[in-house]
Amino acid sequence: MLIGAHGLVFTGTFDEAGLRRAIEGTKGAGFDLIEIPLMDAAGFDSDLAGRMLRDNDLAVTASLGLTPATDLTSDDPAVVAAGVSMLERCLDHVATMGGDVLCGVIYSAMGKYMAPATDRGIAGSQAAISDLAAKAAERGIRLSLEVVNRYESNVFNTGRGALAFLDGVAGDVSVHLDT
Repeated sequence: MLIGAHGLVFTGTFDEAGLRRAIEGTKGAGFDLIEIPLMDAAGFDSDLAGRMLRDNDLAVTASLGLTPATDLTSDDPAVVAAGVSMLERCLDHVATMGGDVLCGVIYSAMGKYMAPATDRGIAGSQAAISDLAAKAAERGIRLSLEVVNRYESNVFNTGRGALAFLDGVAGDVSVHLDT
């Protein structure tokens, strides 16, 4: 079993200086693993992060929360496509760093919704997660869906709700309970 820390414990930025602070802080605190948030997937330097992780003998996972512009439950196919593209880029980062898990609110936007999720939106998210799980598995990566409170998603807010969502997902996808 690996025990880890989230990178935000040490810094709020993940440029070279922030990565160094987070990775060295994680190692110095005696942890085995760091979870790096991919808040800026387009600008993230996964090659640099991978070198720093190897230099510090740390395992890595990555996480993020989608935005309204990348929401997999959207009725707008362009928004869903943007979400899939973002998550594919994140899979590239995880693979480059040597990680094996991408987790977080990767099934919908992370934020307060003013209406319940639609059946169509949930089915679209399940289909996208299934496709992404297959691509992740080809790289030795597993997707893990984080359960968040009712103010952060309208798709599911309990472990049981996440398991029900997974009933419509193909592939090796797990539930992430932030405890």
